[in-house]
Amino acid sequence: MDKARHLRELLHRPGAIVAVGAHDALSARLIERAGFDAVWASGFAISAAQFALPDANVLSMTENLEIIRQMIRATNLPVIADIDNGYGNAINVMRTITEYEAAGVAAISIEDNIFPKRCSFYSGVQRELVSIEEHCGKIRAAKRAQRSAEFMVIARTETLIAGWGMEEALQRATAYADAGADAILIHSKAPTAAEVMEFARRWSRDTPLVVVPTTYASTPLQAMEAAGFKMVIFANHPIRAAITAMKATLAELRGHGTASLLDPHIASLEEVYDLVGVTELQAAEQEFLPIGAESVRAIILARSSRLTPARRCTSLLMG
Repeated sequence: MDKARHLRELLHRPGAIVAVGAHDALSARLIERAGFDAVWASGFAISAAQFALPDANVLSMTENLEIIRQMIRATNLPVIADIDNGYGNAINVMRTITEYEAAGVAAISIEDNIFPKRCSFYSGVQRELVSIEEHCGKIRAAKRAQRSAEFMVIARTETLIAGWGMEEALQRATAYADAGADAILIHSKAPTAAEVMEFARRWSRDTPLVVVPTTYASTPLQAMEAAGFKMVIFANHPIRAAITAMKATLAELRGHGTASLLDPHIASLEEVYDLVGVTELQAAEQEFLPIGAESVRAIILARSSRLTPARRCTSLLMG
């Protein structure tokens, strides 16, 4: 649980932890190389990139976890997993925590949306939240199931998204902190940061606050740090950038049919080789494979009816 311990240590440094949403192993590695503190394993981005499906609880726990395992293998950064509402009730949450912690996840975020949830930003959705008591039960179950004291449970409230008001948001967050949450994620889809800033001003607990500036994207990181937020998650920008880049690339290729026109706008093969560790692969081959091992012989099965049994046998041996 070194990554979980590292995330805990980051919480005690000045300023905010900055996490960015990944959708696969390669995006997780790029987030690390860009110098960010943590990877957010985004349910929104995984659903879109890996399955071309909406963020609506249509993926199973194991489908999400398999992608997240690949992220964990690809980066040294702590990975914070979005587990939506825990894939069911408190008993489902306990198994989710057991599996995610064993996989090497440093922290999870669990929200108080009902099952099945809908992405917080989808329009035309009638928002319903579970009761405070039910979500507190999930938080207590998660804390009971975790094996390491370093593992973090982030309790996310959708109260402001649902339009239930600031008082309800504060009441829920306080109850979640009392239930043992290690941090509180206050979510908002307002066009400005005004309501999350008000929440932070009125927050009286020591439990750290987490914020996701998707719709109020013009709010500077420094302003959120100054307001007291200890973690800022840029949740879905890599997948959105990838979609734009792929659309432009494919349109150019379809329109002109000359691949070299794309060269100024795409990664070189050498950059891809570097990202996926080709140099390390070649070094391992030189160190561990016998000389000449790259000369592989294939066995080709002869099908000719004109071959005698003896000749067929010779063909198998010599092929």
